[in-house]
Amino acid sequence: MFQDARIYQILFLSLFLLVGIVTRDWSLHLSMVGTAIVTCLGSQWLMTRISEQSFTQSFPSALVTALGMSVLLRADHYLTIVLACSAAIASKFILRIGEKHLFNPGNFGIITALLLTSDAWVSPGQWGEEGWYAALFLATGGLVLKRVGRWDTTIAFLAMYGGLEAIRNYYLAWTWDVWGHRLMSGSLLMFSLFMITDPRTIPNSQIGRVIWASAIAVLTFILRNQFFVSTAVFWALFALAPLSIVIDKIFPDSRFSWEQSAATTESLSI
Repeated sequence: MFQDARIYQILFLSLFLLVGIVTRDWSLHLSMVGTAIVTCLGSQWLMTRISEQSFTQSFPSALVTALGMSVLLRADHYLTIVLACSAAIASKFILRIGEKHLFNPGNFGIITALLLTSDAWVSPGQWGEEGWYAALFLATGGLVLKRVGRWDTTIAFLAMYGGLEAIRNYYLAWTWDVWGHRLMSGSLLMFSLFMITDPRTIPNSQIGRVIWASAIAVLTFILRNQFFVSTAVFWALFALAPLSIVIDKIFPDSRFSWEQSAATTESLSI
């Protein structure tokens, strides 16, 4: 149907926002979502004008960032959302080596808000652990990953993290439903399907992606279980995101392009 996988991301993230507001009773105001969208699109337009790039081609990515941050980030003040979204978009143009982004934009914006303000927070448990949320994320995330070909990243992350949690669960003699609940967290699945798989910031080669995602899973496990950081996945991704540049030097491969991906999908569908 759509050749550009970002269109699916936009539709699915909009669906997640609607489902969350209706079924989870989030303390989320639509004005905050509007602020995030306006800020991301405005920042993207400004940065593309400065760098003489095409705003039309990058518009979907900015909207994906805005919607993703609206799902994950909460704040008491509009200026905090403006700061987070501006930092997210600016990081794509400023913090890069060649054509490679150093950080996932949404992740960078979230961490910026957490570090520089006192009214921002992320609620990892906002989705609860109900099975149908997990099914929704797996179905929609699977469709996007099929388009961009990055299933290996999600599988590597969940396999490593799930394995470490299984060992801990066995060592503590807990029932296995505890392990299942920890892995079926809606926020964890959304992170592993939609954030850690951003093709513009992860390693280019498959073996590189597996190593990188596994390292993030290990750090997430340590931060969550040894230091009791509830937002461990976001801090782990932020800390290890630049490792992607090093991995690309060791295991070089062609760089992902949204335009080439759309063209490939179109040619395959003819």
